[in-house]
Amino acid sequence: MLKRVVQFGLLLIGGTLGVLFLPYLFTLSSFTSKPMIDNPYVAAVLGAIVLYLLSLFIADPIVNFIKWMEDRLLKAPIFDLLFGTIGLMVGLLVAFLASFGLSALEIPFITSVLPVVLSILLGYLGFQVGFKKREEFSQAVFAAKNANPKKKDGAEAANLPEDAKFHKILDTSVIIDGRIADIASTGFLEGVLVVPQFVLTELQHIADSSDSLKRTKGRRGLDVLKRLQTDDGPSILITDEDFADVAEVDLKLVRLAKSMNGLVMTNDFNLNKVADLHGVAVLNINDLANAVKPVVIPGEEMHVVVIKDGKEHNQGVAYLDDGTMIVIEDGRNHIGNAIDVIVTSVLQTSAGRMIFAKPKNGKTAKAY
Repeated sequence: MLKRVVQFGLLLIGGTLGVLFLPYLFTLSSFTSKPMIDNPYVAAVLGAIVLYLLSLFIADPIVNFIKWMEDRLLKAPIFDLLFGTIGLMVGLLVAFLASFGLSALEIPFITSVLPVVLSILLGYLGFQVGFKKREEFSQAVFAAKNANPKKKDGAEAANLPEDAKFHKILDTSVIIDGRIADIASTGFLEGVLVVPQFVLTELQHIADSSDSLKRTKGRRGLDVLKRLQTDDGPSILITDEDFADVAEVDLKLVRLAKSMNGLVMTNDFNLNKVADLHGVAVLNINDLANAVKPVVIPGEEMHVVVIKDGKEHNQGVAYLDDGTMIVIEDGRNHIGNAIDVIVTSVLQTSAGRMIFAKPKNGKTAKAY
């Protein structure tokens, strides 16, 4: 069907070109009769026949080009097309104004050819600028929108500090974890939360996984993003910026943080280390969770229930309500019992906090 449309369009173009230019060719030919020169229908038919014969060779390449352009446009994000179209309109407007000014020169070549060249050139440049500078345009709109903070609970919000202007890039682990939404709702997070499109793609693949656990995690991550968009708190910016030369998502996050002068928010211990090696600041939710946990010092007594045995010989393992692991020396014999222990040391890392303890007087406490 598309090929027939292309061939019909070439017929119309051929007829039009025949009416416009074939009379001049007829004039140059000594074998052409006078009635043929003055008959536009003959010129239109000849032009249409020439273009139709030409379409037998060029129709397929034109159809393939149209399908290729259609595929590219359908895959392009809507904001890319929006900003590209706006840039195209601005370029064409500038070309029109320039052509209007040049028309006063009354030079045949300039007034007839140059407007077409300006329209093509400035239209192309406008589309490219709007398409490639979409992130800067969106950030400028966001900055203008938030230039005057809204009043909340009757009091005017304070001006954001300089550090709050940083972009905070979220990775997949911190979105699936879900605590980011609770932290954002408290007002402790400021600035802009950036969600890259490649992270959204990875999250969608997890949500579409055949494994029920992964599918549940992926859907929870999508729900968390929806909550971040609807609740009061930091604004959410979904960016389409990608790095085709990088395959690993972690490295893409690091590159994006460098390009946006932002921070990476994650729960991934390995990503934390990679970002540190690249000199990119990291906000680790586990570090925050450990920071707000109750402080435990060596010598403090605790009452815990030994759940299972530890990795080392004769060790027992217990857990606090917040999930902190307690490794109990000589606690294997107390599995299933509630005992009083004395903290001997505390180990805190980005992966979590671990408490080492020993039974108080080596005795089993009374179960409560």
